[in-house]
Amino acid sequence: MTANSTLKRTPLYDRHVALGGRMVDFGGWEMPQQYTSIRDEHFAVRKAAGLFDVSHMGRVRIEGAGAEAYLQRLLTNDVASVEPGHAVYSQMCKEDGGTIDDLVVYRESKDRFLVVVNASNRDKDVGWMKHHLPSDVALADHTSDLGLIALQGPRAPEILPADEDTDDIPYFGFRRGKVAGVEAIISRTGYTGEDGFELFVASDRLGHVWDAILEAGKSAGALPAGLGARDATRLEAALRLYGNDMDETVNPYEAGLGWTVKLTKGDFIGSDALKQIKAQGARRSLIGLKTEPGSIARHGAAVMSEGRRVGAVTSGTHSFFLGYPIALAMVEAGTFRVGDRVVVEVRGREAPAEIVKLPFYRGSARSAVSPTRS
Repeated sequence: MTANSTLKRTPLYDRHVALGGRMVDFGGWEMPQQYTSIRDEHFAVRKAAGLFDVSHMGRVRIEGAGAEAYLQRLLTNDVASVEPGHAVYSQMCKEDGGTIDDLVVYRESKDRFLVVVNASNRDKDVGWMKHHLPSDVALADHTSDLGLIALQGPRAPEILPADEDTDDIPYFGFRRGKVAGVEAIISRTGYTGEDGFELFVASDRLGHVWDAILEAGKSAGALPAGLGARDATRLEAALRLYGNDMDETVNPYEAGLGWTVKLTKGDFIGSDALKQIKAQGARRSLIGLKTEPGSIARHGAAVMSEGRRVGAVTSGTHSFFLGYPIALAMVEAGTFRVGDRVVVEVRGREAPAEIVKLPFYRGSARSAVSPTRS
């Protein structure tokens, strides 16, 4: 028995290994960290397109006469305002406003929704959802039978081998169609800041679609991309990662996601606490940091000002595309402005950092407001 024998695998596992993927444990799943190099895959996403396996994400279908009311009660955003064929990004909070998870809700019809949750939170999320489930709503977990891949990059629309033109699909819109002759839900969503698609495909046909996309994108410079490129591109776009930039101790206002909280829609779980937090002002805020080459601030590193600890780094990496390290940090609210200087801990030493405007980089995504997922 190997150390990885308890890890779950997606339907594309054998293809990842055949492509030379360096497999790692991510949220209990054996996933590719990289295939060739993180740098090459990172640049492919920014210049052409990268193809990601995101089948580790949880996929839960909610349906029934009370489905809309149920999700309105469960989530911070206004699901009732979402038309069929459109999706919305939301938080799912505890009574105290702490974030249980961040997720995307796809409205398939009046009483039918598909909810995508973070991989490491699936069991927790489904348990919470079932605990609050009313009798007129059904919940089904489709993570094992419905695969999910993401083609992300400025050339994704021309590369995608869809049977029909996709240009009319708006940002955070979706429809059913065929990709490489296979039935799919084609959604214009993603986690890189670039234009592109997330494709829901039956697990037993996912490999065919994966192969067809890579073949179609070969001449354009598209590459299979792993977790390393996914983390770097999402951080450049300032997209939050659950478990790093937020968790059950962080409310949406602290994470800079107050725009997902619709307090006027009526009561929902956490609404009383979130009303109070908004009225009083969040105690902490998420900021962007730029450091000098070679000074990569990692998760948990102290952020200091005038010799005093004022917060901690939540996410950090070297941006190959921008040419310097970047980080998100949770600090005391109202303390700093863009252009201010602080000090961050880097491998036991202090390194200067500049507070910069978010996002660090704005890609080809059609909307200026992007979601956060992991």
